[in-house]
Amino acid sequence: MKKRIGVVGIVVENMNSTLKLNAILHDHADLILGRLGVPYKEKNVRVLALIVEGTTDQIGALTGKLGNLSGVNVKTALSKEYS
Repeated sequence: MKKRIGVVGIVVENMNSTLKLNAILHDHADLILGRLGVPYKEKNVRVLALIVEGTTDQIGALTGKLGNLSGVNVKTALSKEYS
């Protein structure tokens, strides 16, 4: 399968999901090229941006697990396929 590069945007509104979120990111560390996290303490929200590279199946597995967490919203933008 061909790979894609892209960005995964994550908004965490339920701080009780952070441990599970970090465990999922650790399990998929091979896909993550970069990570930026911004705590917005005044609104009790955390915003993360991940730069990822992998097949659509690999990235979909990561985002699917993240999206199933309570109070976690995920959006993905990917490039076209390349070798």
